[in-house]
Amino acid sequence: MLATDSYPTRLTDHPMMLQREDPVVYGPAGGRLDRDQVESFDRNGYLFLPGLLGAGEVQSLLEELRRLQARPDNENRPEVVIEPESREIRSVFRIHRDGGVYEALSRDARFVDPVRQLLDSDVYVHQSRINYKPGFRGKEFYWHSDFETWHAEDGMPRMRCISCSILLTENNDINGALMVVPGSHRTFVSCVGATPPDHYRASLRRQEYGVPDDESLTRLINAHGYAVPKGPAGSVLFFDCNLLHGSGSNISPFPRSNVFFVYNSVENRLVQPFAAPNPRPEFLAER
Repeated sequence: MLATDSYPTRLTDHPMMLQREDPVVYGPAGGRLDRDQVESFDRNGYLFLPGLLGAGEVQSLLEELRRLQARPDNENRPEVVIEPESREIRSVFRIHRDGGVYEALSRDARFVDPVRQLLDSDVYVHQSRINYKPGFRGKEFYWHSDFETWHAEDGMPRMRCISCSILLTENNDINGALMVVPGSHRTFVSCVGATPPDHYRASLRRQEYGVPDDESLTRLINAHGYAVPKGPAGSVLFFDCNLLHGSGSNISPFPRSNVFFVYNSVENRLVQPFAAPNPRPEFLAER
């Protein structure tokens, strides 16, 4: 652990709830997002914009999603995560380096400009992925703060990073839509348990280290409630790196496929991990 670590985690045998030391919004209102939207993001830790992409754009992205899903070498590609029980694809990482439609999408001003505005900084893609969550077999993503993992295992120093989730299918009450805890981004939940070597190999399928304890989760949900940002394909969710979020299994016939781009400030570049033996591979964390 570095002496300047403001967010210690996975270092003791008891969890802690620490007050956030970093701003949520670094830049002024006025830009692609109006004042109400900026204040909502600052207060809740997320902003949902329905129907930002048109139907034609969504269709093109779905076609590319299916092409990636059908690649015959998927089981041998490290950036492809397979569900252990069903052998379905769970996630595909580093899609912003594909040289095609997803790389172009990662640079789209509709996503990049709001993040630059909120972070008051130029940004780069820290991580990108598709989460497939197919009907009947798509498994849950347990409650977590992304920053806890990125801090512990990637060496992200500060909370100056925003995720952008693009809905390629409708997200609704029965297909495992993302759930968030509004306001939880102002509390850092320090987790227990030392990070095992190469933890990412298991955690991408089912995370056991770096997840909040039951008592901390209960306190935060009791204090803030929870929300389910849901809407049609083409909608976009921006959320703070420390916002607690998760999603249940998809037991409906309807797939829930989302694209994620994680934008980190160029002033927040990664250092050595704060609570892991070695940095994760670059397909998970651009260095």
